[in-house]
Amino acid sequence: MEVYLILVYPILVSSNMSSSTTVKVSRTTLTQLEKLREELKTDSLEDAIRALIRRHRSQALEKVFGVDKGKIKRFTQEDRGEER
Repeated sequence: MEVYLILVYPILVSSNMSSSTTVKVSRTTLTQLEKLREELKTDSLEDAIRALIRRHRSQALEKVFGVDKGKIKRFTQEDRGEER
C-alpha cells in the first residue's frame, strides 16, 4: 500500500503561534480529499478538512440541543406557584 504525505498548515497552537504538521494518508484518501475540496470549493485540503470538522461539530450539537423538543409544555401562570 502506497502512502502519501499531505502538508497541513497552519495548525493553531495558541492565539499567537501556529505550526504545521505532516499527515500520512493513502492514495485513495488523498484522491477523496481532493474531490471533496473541489465539491466544497475550498482553496486547500486544510480548508476542506476544517469544513468537515465544522460540519461534524454542527451535527453533534444538533443531536444534543432540542432533545426535549415536543416533550415539554409552555409555561403558564399556574406553574408559577404562590403569588409573590
